[in-house]
Amino acid sequence: MDFNEMAGRLVVVDKSEEKIMSSDNIEIYQAIKVFKNKIKCNRCGKVTTKERAKLPYDNYYCPKCIVLGRVSTLNNLVHVIEDNHFNKVDEILTWDGKLSKFQEICSNELINIIGKNTEHLLWAVTGAGKTEMLFKPIAEALRKKFRVAITSPRVDVCNELYPRLDKAFKEIDKILLHGRSEEAYRYTQLVVCTTHQLLKFKEAFDVLIIDEVDAFPYVNNKELLFATKQAIKKTGTLIYLTATPSNELAKKIKRGNISISYLPMRFHQNALPTIKVEFTNNWWGFILQGKLDTKIKKYLKKWEQNGKQFLVFVPHVAMLNKVREVIKAVLASKIKGDTVHAADEYRIEKVQKMRNKEYTYLITTTILERGVTFPEIDLLVLGADNSVFSTSALVQIAGRVGRSVSRPDGDVIFICDRYTRKVKDAQKQIEFLNKKAKKLREGISWIAYYATTQLILN
Repeated sequence: MDFNEMAGRLVVVDKSEEKIMSSDNIEIYQAIKVFKNKIKCNRCGKVTTKERAKLPYDNYYCPKCIVLGRVSTLNNLVHVIEDNHFNKVDEILTWDGKLSKFQEICSNELINIIGKNTEHLLWAVTGAGKTEMLFKPIAEALRKKFRVAITSPRVDVCNELYPRLDKAFKEIDKILLHGRSEEAYRYTQLVVCTTHQLLKFKEAFDVLIIDEVDAFPYVNNKELLFATKQAIKKTGTLIYLTATPSNELAKKIKRGNISISYLPMRFHQNALPTIKVEFTNNWWGFILQGKLDTKIKKYLKKWEQNGKQFLVFVPHVAMLNKVREVIKAVLASKIKGDTVHAADEYRIEKVQKMRNKEYTYLITTTILERGVTFPEIDLLVLGADNSVFSTSALVQIAGRVGRSVSRPDGDVIFICDRYTRKVKDAQKQIEFLNKKAKKLREGISWIAYYATTQLILN
């Protein structure tokens, strides 16, 4: 193993290899610390009972991060200290797009915090152009020979981010890391990865950007919060991105513990599509009988006639196939679609087929609620009143529609049996953001505009 290629990584090695790794730039740790009745993993920070973690011959392993490969008392963790040894590049930013004046303000605020030991939130509505607002700040970091990671809890988000970053930074060496990555790890200045992959790094990044910070499984996950603190340098800059801040982030904002850039307007400056609620009498009961409620059928036939792609969200994985059967029976045979969920073996391929327009529709769970863009789509949420859908999830789902300049609007239809508080709050939040965006377009001063951000938090 070439440890020069592992700078910033936490490498799992057999204890027997310790002697051949003596070096000033290498630190060696116990992989597992053993206590009287418990063990603690120094890779993920989790504590487990000895009984659950037991191996033969009084050895123990960590079951919490086994998905990253087994780490046990037979191993050490080797940390190769990050030295920021990167080749000079003549042209760092190869993106030739333009930001709106409001995007430019947010982007400049991010540039100003690069290199500072601070936390910052870019809070912008879905479709505001968060990725594009990152390009100049990332370029500034790379120019300073900083190492940068852009990470997300969702594989689909990483798969969408990587090609855009690859195009914007053509000459910068970069890598995409997640559980299904085909490329083996190598040392690069720019890393795109899932938040779980951060467990394999230690004090590696000068700038760490976490996209969709409020998404499952990152939000309130102690293991991934541990990974974040471990992966960033002690002097590093931590940037969060979201359209729907969690309660914890809202508390940080109120207390002034985190700086903030805020944009309630999409990049094309059109309003967010509003949610239309359609009430049915037991839509699921109809589907179990192999039928569709007439209101649902009306929208499906409309989209078929218009030739538009669409998404159908359902509350539970167990509903997917039955819903697909009924929808398939209603639409013409030439209309192709499929189901997709988090544990789907072909999830990446199915999402790509939707991007390539090989599919007209996908029937999905909340796995596609955020971070993926399909231009010119409509969507339907079956059972939007189900408890599995939080207000933020419903807002994120609605945000899949109207993201392109060519079609900045579209249908957002929530099918409900009951009018729940979460559905009402999702409608109100979108309406409120549209009002703020309208004021911004009409020329409200930036200072006054910022002063009103607290209204959303109360």
